Amino acid sequence: MPIPDFLRTLRATAGHQLLLLPGVSGVVFDDDGRVLLARRADNGRWSLIGGIPEPGEQPADTVVREVFEETAVQVVPERLLLVQSQREPVTYPNGDVCQFVDICFQCRAVGGEARVNDDESLEVGWFAVDALPDVEEFVVSRIKLAMSDGPAWFEPPTVFAPPAV
Repeated sequence: MPIPDFLRTLRATAGHQLLLLPGVSGVVFDDDGRVLLARRADNGRWSLIGGIPEPGEQPADTVVREVFEETAVQVVPERLLLVQSQREPVTYPNGDVCQFVDICFQCRAVGGEARVNDDESLEVGWFAVDALPDVEEFVVSRIKLAMSDGPAWFEPPTVFAPPAV
């Protein structure tokens, strides 16, 4: 997986230690109601399209860029679905450890033909929501959220109790 230049520079001094990073993902639908998925090169799993914002880049611009870079599909973000931190850090094969705060958008495909467009994916494809390949639960939950009319979702805050004086 390509590492953005700013992150490569940061890793030169931070090493492999845990970094908390922003990330975006997109639940992309076509006019037939199918969802766009990519089979990731790093772990071989089917997943939503996503990536890391460049410094100064707005999250909606990031999802548009990432979907196009990875699949050659042009999208328009239509609504914010959720903001959620991963519960567990991810350790990559090179030893880098990251924990992402995902900003997930519902997007509509407006152009392009789905294909592998970079080295981050092994395959890309459109799938009926009732005929998804084997995906992780977070993918299914985001697709279900995109199909609902509900507001953006976030993890409810835990109750903060100030220390006793």
